[in-house]
Amino acid sequence: MATALKLKELYKKEDRLTPGHRLCAGCAAPIIVRQILTAIDEPVVLANATGCLEVSTTIYPYTAWDVPWIHTAFETAASTISGVETMYRSLVKQGKIEDRGIKFVAFGGDGGTYDIGIQALSGMMERGHKALYVCYNNEAYMNTGIQRSGATPLGAWTTTSPVGRVIPGKPRPRKDLTAIAAAHDIPYAAQAAPHKWRDLMKKVRKAVAANGASFMNVLSSCNRGWRHETDQTIEVTRLAVETCYWPLYEVEDGEWKLTYRPKEKLPIEEFLKPQGRFRHLFSEENKHIIGQLQTGVDRKWRKLLERCGEEE
Repeated sequence: MATALKLKELYKKEDRLTPGHRLCAGCAAPIIVRQILTAIDEPVVLANATGCLEVSTTIYPYTAWDVPWIHTAFETAASTISGVETMYRSLVKQGKIEDRGIKFVAFGGDGGTYDIGIQALSGMMERGHKALYVCYNNEAYMNTGIQRSGATPLGAWTTTSPVGRVIPGKPRPRKDLTAIAAAHDIPYAAQAAPHKWRDLMKKVRKAVAANGASFMNVLSSCNRGWRHETDQTIEVTRLAVETCYWPLYEVEDGEWKLTYRPKEKLPIEEFLKPQGRFRHLFSEENKHIIGQLQTGVDRKWRKLLERCGEEE
């Protein structure tokens, strides 16, 4: 029987990601990983693409993982977990092992998911492997020096979309990878954020129970790359949701559903202000980009409401 999603019950569960890792102070990734692994009651096997999460949790000869865990190349987390899941089903079918209800999960950052790993991810979803792929989305290649990725928003400063006389930050908007995943007609896809922990954990339970591939895109603030104070991690992700920059929704068997709707949709400036990566947008010559960002958020929000059968 699944553990109730109550803090007084959840805190009794053992950490599957233990203390002692080297992730930065204020990093959202370990918060997200702990929420995900705490939500899963069954045994779990993980694949982890190269990235911040991998390099900071497994500094040889140590590991912070208290579950079976496989490091795999930047582009192959999805194909690795696909192979492990297939092997497991085969051994169970042959009667060589008992079915223990193991859940299979892959973690990758946005670089290893939106860009380098999208082919393997698409294959995993198209073939229907019973595994959950989680993108901890910090919106740039943070592990290698804050380079722009397909998840980096319009106007954001990165080391490869620098702010200067030529360009005012990244000149192109980000991909909508959650919609791309849902377009594979998989049983479950969702967006989540760590400040809404109960919403996130409910989605994890649906994802690992799905009869086929599932995908979760979780906003993972990086104070080093986003340029905010270390104690603002959860607040910044909250503002992303309250401005509808990062709406919380799920797509279950093709049905789109909002899982949270702000009482008052805040302007995009509220999300941008705490972050140094957007500081240049508040100058006279660049403030028009804030208008472009707001227009994009509003357009995507209207489209999402329409998909979910909601009124504006």
